[in-house]
Amino acid sequence: MALLEILEFPDPRLRTIAKPVETVDDSIRELIDNMFETMYAAPGIGLAATQVNVHRRIVVMDLSEDQSEPRVFINPEVTVLGDDEAPYDEGCLSVPGFYESVDRPTHIRVEALDRDGNPFTLEPDGLLAVCIQHELDHLNGKLFVDYLSQMKRQRIRKKLEKLHRARA
Repeated sequence: MALLEILEFPDPRLRTIAKPVETVDDSIRELIDNMFETMYAAPGIGLAATQVNVHRRIVVMDLSEDQSEPRVFINPEVTVLGDDEAPYDEGCLSVPGFYESVDRPTHIRVEALDRDGNPFTLEPDGLLAVCIQHELDHLNGKLFVDYLSQMKRQRIRKKLEKLHRARA
């Protein structure tokens, strides 16, 4: 397995819309394994392929404390199942060090393929529902900072650009 580079805001590659996975094969499963290793090392609870500069509709996630509940979503599609929204403090491996409140639907249905290409449906709520929506946004070229005011987004952009210059 290999650690992959996580793109950071404001990298324009994060705005690329991911393409569907045509066939779930060994190369896709290897990417999934590398994404899990990268996410766990970061550490994080979710990672979209877009964040590692692979523009395919793949998300990995594990909300457990002990890395015992890995979840894979290939070609995920979300349906909102109600009008209720709730705020949740979100962070992101592509926007390191920043957490902001984002309102998202509380009840959703997600349909996807697992790591073996088998279809499944899930109706999550709470953190899992928030995380799925957050990661799906990545596949559509959107970041949680897009839900913030322009002023907050610019402040985060400037701080991360300064950090990136200092690392270079």
